[in-house]
Amino acid sequence: MFPLRPPVWIGQSSNKLNETRATQKKWILSSMKITDRMTRLGTESAFEVLAKAQKLEAAGQSVIHLEIGEPDFDTPEHIVEAGIKALRDGYTHYSPSPGIGPLRQAIADHISRTRHIAVTSDQVIVTPGVKPIMFFTMLALAQEGDEVIFPDPGYPIYESMIRFVGAKPVPVSLTEKFDFGLDVDQLRSLVTPRTKLIILNSPHNPTGSALTQDSLKEIAQIACENDLAVMSDEIYSEMLYGGKYHSIIQFPGMQERTILMDGFSKTYAMTGWRLGYGVMPAELAIHIGRLVTNSVSCTATFVQKAGIAALTGPEEPWRKMIAEFKLRREVIVDGLNAIKGIRCRRPAGAFYVFPNVTGIGLDSNVLADRLLREAGVAVLSGAAFGHQGAGYLRLSYANSIQNINEALARIDRFVSSL
Repeated sequence: MFPLRPPVWIGQSSNKLNETRATQKKWILSSMKITDRMTRLGTESAFEVLAKAQKLEAAGQSVIHLEIGEPDFDTPEHIVEAGIKALRDGYTHYSPSPGIGPLRQAIADHISRTRHIAVTSDQVIVTPGVKPIMFFTMLALAQEGDEVIFPDPGYPIYESMIRFVGAKPVPVSLTEKFDFGLDVDQLRSLVTPRTKLIILNSPHNPTGSALTQDSLKEIAQIACENDLAVMSDEIYSEMLYGGKYHSIIQFPGMQERTILMDGFSKTYAMTGWRLGYGVMPAELAIHIGRLVTNSVSCTATFVQKAGIAALTGPEEPWRKMIAEFKLRREVIVDGLNAIKGIRCRRPAGAFYVFPNVTGIGLDSNVLADRLLREAGVAVLSGAAFGHQGAGYLRLSYANSIQNINEALARIDRFVSSL
């Protein structure tokens, strides 16, 4: 039996209340033994920087937010109305763990059309956001001691989840020299008998790079030759500013070994709705569905109804949003390249830039912190995305052109003052 927590009485003096809280804290530290696996979990620094920025704003400081990976547009009206109608129509109960049939079919149709492959609804699992698909895939496919290859720099949750399940994270470098494309020769050299999974992300967070058709073809060959699964994070698939989008699932032999992840947060500005999905071999979907049952039970039914409206409704709202992001990309890239000590490549997709700031002469962690506190511009250090991110910053241009220009002016003034 755990010892009882000391009671907190209404009307206690502040000193007595503080003493009680201190006692409770000691009880938690001494009686609740946190498992070793919890030390392997990382975090997502964007939310930490957001909290710091909001604290400064509460104290009266002006802050321009370029740290958070969230569209600054509202969810399109027809999607909102579909969610409201679903609530009023009584879609407030449990749904099947893999998702409601109409949404799974709509997703299957969408992927069939956009990736030019045949997908059936039993290959689709719906989850509250995309992260559960990442986590469940690793739980299902990577055991203690297995190796998982992931991009560096890359979305930090990849490495965090790899470590949590007990597998070994193996980074493959994305370097500025190759426009942050994946070095296929290095990838091939990293594959060992313990390798079980390769993680891809295109368009890429944090660099905005996109994998070419030729690179994907070679990666597919490596996966097939070595009997490897591939988890392809395609959450930014509609945010490509030129050319045709290519997915590894389209190549021969890859539909049988690919877990495609996508969702509604970015394209449809639905971050708070928490709606994502995975497309995978039907046999694996059965196991992932059981993980959904054992963790979150199901995804909110009225949210799933809104998802159907997103996939089947008018495309004009999100296409206008992406056109605006493209304009902002030009402003922020040109503006950063005009600042002494900064060079910035033009990203192919997503809504991030990843400028090289080594010419400023400050560690990227120090620079990001000082830009927030002294210039009122919230950005992320590239080091938050892996070893290869040191010397870079990640800036989101999911903000107005007016605010982006003001942020650029503040950064320029700060750099000039050094």
